[in-house]
Amino acid sequence: MAGTLPLASARLLIVPGLRNSSPLHWQSWLQSLHSGSVRVNQADWTKPDLETWAANITDTLAAAGRGPWLGVAHSFGCLALARHLALEADSPLAAALLVAPADPDAFGLAGLLPQTELAIPTTLVASDTDPWMRVATARLWAQRWGSHWVNLGDAGHINAEAGFGPLPYAQRWLDAMREPPERAHHFHTASLAEGPFAV
Repeated sequence: MAGTLPLASARLLIVPGLRNSSPLHWQSWLQSLHSGSVRVNQADWTKPDLETWAANITDTLAAAGRGPWLGVAHSFGCLALARHLALEADSPLAAALLVAPADPDAFGLAGLLPQTELAIPTTLVASDTDPWMRVATARLWAQRWGSHWVNLGDAGHINAEAGFGPLPYAQRWLDAMREPPERAHHFHTASLAEGPFAV
């Protein structure tokens, strides 16, 4: 596992969900802001194969060189990242942002995911109107994983179709993770109303 915060030089790992993230998706926007970032690619973006997707995260990190890394995942990519963490005790990921996770029960995969606190700090961002996971279910997984909880309200699946090209909250999260621990703590305790987090 990567060392503790601060992570001023940490690199960005993008972990998309099913069908990848289009050029209009906030993950593509975020990646465009960070020249050293790396995107995990899947051989078949339409096949939700948890083990293969998790293995591709491991292989991508191994090929990309030294970390530490900050993982930013969306939808099914969140499940793959959680599975990667369950399998790789020495993952170079130091923290992760999990945005709009897909419901593992919809894929019959809940038993393959960690049932206790994840090994790294995580923030789980959900929505009241996400068609891929009920907000109450998302909150249960956040509690199970020990994730900081953020609810963006009426935000759909927090993707391009829901109007999220840019997602300033994701950039603010990255900035906070690279700051000294006390500033990262303030970010996690601040209200969304304190800055342009969501839109």
